[in-house]
Amino acid sequence: MNANAIKQHMEVIGADGVHVGTVDRFEGGRIKLTRADGGEGSHRGHHHYIDQGLVAGVEGNKVRLSANADVAVTFEEEK
Repeated sequence: MNANAIKQHMEVIGADGVHVGTVDRFEGGRIKLTRADGGEGSHRGHHHYIDQGLVAGVEGNKVRLSANADVAVTFEEEK
Protein backbone atom coordinates (compact mmCIF):
# COMPACT_ATOMS: atom_id res chain seq x y z
CA MET A 1 0.00 0.00 0.00
CA ASN A 2 1.42 3.34 -1.06
CA ALA A 3 0.85 5.86 1.73
CA ASN A 4 1.32 8.69 -0.79
CA ALA A 5 -1.97 7.64 -2.38
CA ILE A 6 -3.87 8.68 0.77
CA LYS A 7 -4.98 12.30 0.42
CA GLN A 8 -6.89 14.82 2.51
CA HIS A 9 -10.71 14.61 2.30
CA MET A 10 -10.75 11.01 1.04
CA GLU A 11 -13.52 8.88 2.51
CA VAL A 12 -12.41 5.97 4.70
CA ILE A 13 -14.65 2.92 4.40
CA GLY A 14 -14.65 -0.50 5.97
CA ALA A 15 -14.33 -3.73 4.00
CA ASP A 16 -18.14 -3.78 4.07
CA GLY A 17 -18.34 -0.39 2.32
CA VAL A 18 -19.63 1.45 5.43
CA HIS A 19 -18.31 4.98 6.13
CA VAL A 20 -15.69 5.10 8.91
CA GLY A 21 -14.44 8.67 8.52
CA THR A 22 -12.77 11.29 6.36
CA VAL A 23 -9.01 11.73 6.03
CA ASP A 24 -7.64 14.86 7.67
CA ARG A 25 -4.08 13.81 6.84
CA PHE A 26 -1.64 10.90 6.91
CA GLU A 27 1.00 11.18 9.62
CA GLY A 28 3.34 8.81 11.40
CA GLY A 29 2.03 5.68 9.73
CA ARG A 30 -1.58 6.47 10.64
CA ILE A 31 -4.61 8.08 9.04
CA LYS A 32 -5.82 11.03 11.07
CA LEU A 33 -9.59 11.40 10.68
CA THR A 34 -11.37 14.76 10.72
CA ARG A 35 -12.96 15.87 13.98
CA ALA A 36 -16.38 15.76 12.33
CA ASP A 37 -16.01 11.96 12.44
CA GLY A 38 -14.98 12.02 16.08
CA GLY A 39 -17.86 9.95 17.40
CA GLU A 40 -20.39 10.54 20.11
CA GLY A 41 -20.34 11.55 23.77
CA SER A 42 -16.87 12.09 25.21
CA HIS A 43 -15.33 11.13 21.86
CA ARG A 44 -17.04 13.98 19.99
CA GLY A 45 -14.68 16.68 18.72
CA HIS A 46 -11.50 14.65 19.01
CA HIS A 47 -9.30 13.41 16.20
CA HIS A 48 -9.14 9.65 15.79
CA TYR A 49 -6.42 7.66 14.06
CA ILE A 50 -6.40 4.43 12.09
CA ASP A 51 -3.18 2.49 11.69
CA GLN A 52 -1.82 2.08 8.16
CA GLY A 53 -1.84 -1.68 8.73
CA LEU A 54 -5.64 -1.71 8.42
CA VAL A 55 -5.57 -0.17 4.93
CA ALA A 56 -6.39 -2.71 2.22
CA GLY A 57 -6.06 -0.21 -0.62
CA VAL A 58 -7.12 3.03 -2.26
CA GLU A 59 -10.00 2.90 -4.74
CA GLY A 60 -10.60 6.20 -6.50
CA ASN A 61 -11.30 8.75 -3.75
CA LYS A 62 -11.84 6.11 -1.04
CA VAL A 63 -9.50 4.39 1.39
CA ARG A 64 -10.76 0.84 1.94
CA LEU A 65 -9.87 -0.92 5.18
CA SER A 66 -9.29 -4.65 5.62
CA ALA A 67 -11.81 -4.78 8.51
CA ASN A 68 -15.53 -4.05 8.50
CA ALA A 69 -16.44 -0.56 9.74
CA ASP A 70 -17.85 -1.72 13.10
CA VAL A 71 -14.58 -3.57 13.83
CA ALA A 72 -12.26 -0.89 12.41
CA VAL A 73 -13.58 1.80 14.76
CA THR A 74 -12.56 -0.34 17.74
CA PHE A 75 -8.94 -0.04 16.54
CA GLU A 76 -9.01 3.78 16.33
CA GLU A 77 -6.58 5.58 18.59
CA GLU A 78 -7.78 8.88 20.01
CA LYS A 79 -5.44 11.79 20.65
